[in-house]
Amino acid sequence: MAIGSTIYKVAMNIADMNRHYYQQHDLTVAQHPSENDFRFVVRLVAFALNANEKLSFTKGLNTDDEPELWQKSLSDEIELWVDFGQVDEKRIRKACGKAKAVRLYTYSQRKSSVWWEQNKSKLSRYTNLSVYHLHAEGCEALIDRKMDLQCNIDDDQLLLASDKHSVTIRVEKLETEP
Repeated sequence: MAIGSTIYKVAMNIADMNRHYYQQHDLTVAQHPSENDFRFVVRLVAFALNANEKLSFTKGLNTDDEPELWQKSLSDEIELWVDFGQVDEKRIRKACGKAKAVRLYTYSQRKSSVWWEQNKSKLSRYTNLSVYHLHAEGCEALIDRKMDLQCNIDDDQLLLASDKHSVTIRVEKLETEP
């Protein structure tokens, strides 16, 4: 018998001073059996950084035609495509062709820096692509089956706190070479 996904209930109160966005989001989020706790929290962080009433999680891992997060217009056009990790250039090209804006979040410092050095010149041709690195060490301490999180975003920092733990995550925008 295959292991099923773990379901989390997340109440996230977001105060984003950069975008002047202040909203409570009640989420039900599945963690794929192959996804570790760190990566799961990275998905929550990316949700907070891009929060919008129309932003939603998709089918998730191992889906070629969908990102892990997206925001669609009322006419079903993809306004925002959000992916994670060291995505191959073919998938990025496809995303940039389908969506108005594409955001990619890397999170494993050593692997990400090697990937970035190999790909930054190729990725410079995509004008609707933004790449960020999340310095999110220790964020998996926030994991609980029912999470009540406060998220404060200001400049390039995000403070994510529960009643037991808090973590400061630095968001670094990676610049492509022209």
